[in-house]
Amino acid sequence: MKKVAFYTLGCKLNYAETSTISRMFEKKGYVKVGFEDKPDIFIINTCSVTENADKKCKKIVKEAKKISPDGFVAIIGCYAQLKPREIATIQGVDAVLGAAEKFRLIELLDGFAASQEAKVFASEIKEAQDFNHAFSMHDRTRTFLKVQDGCNYGCAFCTIPLARGKSRSDSIENILVTANEIANTDVKEVVLTGVNIGDFGIEGGKRKESFLDLIRSLDLVEGIDRFRISSIEPNLLTNEAIQFVSESRHFVPHFHIPLQSGSNTLLRKMGRRYLRELYEDRVYKIKSLMPHCCIGTDVIVGFPGETEALFMETYNFLKDLPVSYLHVFTYSERANTRAAEMEDVVPMKIRNKRSKMLRILSEKKRRAFYEENLGKTFQVLFEEDIEEGKMHGFTENYIRISAKYDPLLINEIKEVTLSDINEKGTVEVLEPENGLMAHG
Repeated sequence: MKKVAFYTLGCKLNYAETSTISRMFEKKGYVKVGFEDKPDIFIINTCSVTENADKKCKKIVKEAKKISPDGFVAIIGCYAQLKPREIATIQGVDAVLGAAEKFRLIELLDGFAASQEAKVFASEIKEAQDFNHAFSMHDRTRTFLKVQDGCNYGCAFCTIPLARGKSRSDSIENILVTANEIANTDVKEVVLTGVNIGDFGIEGGKRKESFLDLIRSLDLVEGIDRFRISSIEPNLLTNEAIQFVSESRHFVPHFHIPLQSGSNTLLRKMGRRYLRELYEDRVYKIKSLMPHCCIGTDVIVGFPGETEALFMETYNFLKDLPVSYLHVFTYSERANTRAAEMEDVVPMKIRNKRSKMLRILSEKKRRAFYEENLGKTFQVLFEEDIEEGKMHGFTENYIRISAKYDPLLINEIKEVTLSDINEKGTVEVLEPENGLMAHG
């Protein structure tokens, strides 16, 4: 029996797909092992959001060949779709599979026998029309459930439509079958994931269902304590969906809503489908219904044409807005995007300076959000995340919790009172009545 190891770069969607592909291998009799356990086969699932992700892929291939010099290395994922021929020239790579082929790799790479030249299976992205069902299992406390793939938007900076194709979704009927299957395991939390999940409901190129239909249906599933919505575009997050989450049984008060820029000038240049006024409206709508709700956002700094004044528009907009944390991305040029051809390029030194400013702002926003919730009681899902005698978990509104380690608490949801913020920026909790946990 051949041993196979997996390495995943990038987003929650990639983790869901890697986990599903790994189960396909196990059903065929392969033995899943750790990356360092001298596997016969390495499957590397790649991301290509930034240039740094491409470099990481090359580094992982090099490490794989150190561990198993004769190991078969297959590259899948977004980078594999965008640059298959380039990847095929990397020393140590045996096969490259694109978006339409990655779920067929066992069939296409029959026996996983290395040849002198890397095998390339990468159709044009227009061939990636099927929705491939995927969810993660046994990898983390949470399960990532893929409900949507691809994107019909054409943001000037983004390669995802080129890497994953047009927007397409699973049916609610199929998703409910999977959700009920997950409910029969010990999973407590499911995170809905996709490329553009607010665009859920397109099958065969036609809209058949909606995101609101989906979350209403999932909220009726018994046996899953929490559903969490991953990143959702502000123009697709409707007031009806926000209202539903505020009243739902299982959907938690946490939204991650990409902004990218607080400047309308840059939003238009980026090709985004909203302006800052709509974004602001969504944030305040959420906070009016769920004052304790956590709101995260994505921001790109250094986009072509971002002057100091336009950057400060973004900075001040976010400073005054009740968001809880920022994911800050330093703009990097990507081939075959409109932004790569734009003038008024921002020097890297200035991009880095602005990124640092926003990351500092993010820490301030996160701490302020944590402080607002001290003394309040929440439900914490504890994870197998142990560090220096402490274990960690997250409240329903995404506050990271630190507590004295107790093995009985792993994958359990416990009610706790938030006590204090420690030097590492996590929140300590008071001892619950059941005595399972002591003060941090």
